[in-house]
Amino acid sequence: MLVLPADLTRNHASACLQMLVQGLKALAETSVVVDASALLRFDSSALAVLLELRRESQAQGKSVRIRALPQRLRDLAEVYGIAELLAAE
Repeated sequence: MLVLPADLTRNHASACLQMLVQGLKALAETSVVVDASALLRFDSSALAVLLELRRESQAQGKSVRIRALPQRLRDLAEVYGIAELLAAE
């Protein structure tokens, strides 16, 4: 399982993505869960990170599901028209 940090804004997006991609590579499972329950502060950069993680997982032949995505982030994904790209539980 991969875990999102409490703060995922533009200032932290690059480092967070790098950490998530490294974690993804280290996992043997083909179905990976990303736990978003700790996520408190975020902006649209969080969506960019999740979309890039999705692309990376597909390149590795893996799927990603997002657990406990905050409603405000779900709403933001709806506004941008990308909610269907995020496999949120």
